[in-house]
Amino acid sequence: MFAPLSPERQQRLHDIKLLILDVDGVLTSAQLFIGSNGEIIKAFNTLDGHGIKMLHGTGVQTAIITARNDPAVAHRAAQLGITHYLHGVEKKQQAFAQLCAQIKIPPRHCAFMGDDVIDLPVMTRCGFPIAVANAHDFVKEHALYITQKSGGFGAVREVTDLIMHAQNTLNAALAEYTK
Repeated sequence: MFAPLSPERQQRLHDIKLLILDVDGVLTSAQLFIGSNGEIIKAFNTLDGHGIKMLHGTGVQTAIITARNDPAVAHRAAQLGITHYLHGVEKKQQAFAQLCAQIKIPPRHCAFMGDDVIDLPVMTRCGFPIAVANAHDFVKEHALYITQKSGGFGAVREVTDLIMHAQNTLNAALAEYTK
């Protein structure tokens, strides 16, 4: 189900209180469909969405930090209960520091999922940096975990399950569906 992790990495995941996500290339496939009127259409994975909701049920918070300002992403974040939605962010490192200070979670208790070099300022400062399978190779070099799934195709669900597994909450979360 998951790539094997060292005990040290398992412990880091156990301590995660906040999962921060990039959007394009993580929650989506990184493809942009642009209509004739300039409207951008994005596809989100429902497995990822349900994994986020399950993770919330265990007490782990989620956030989005993205360079784009897209109403579709704001709508999806609201649907999923992601209350920390930082958009139009040019310097993700500053937004990350402000978010940690605002919600009083130290960077070492944060995981960040990214796919491109714009994500590295956060990935190199958080407690558990994650790259999606289709991330840029340089980004993968800075990740403690590289997903087996690609961005937009279940990578976020893989990570939410991985965090819950490390925190011993996955089996209980899944058991709710077989009662």
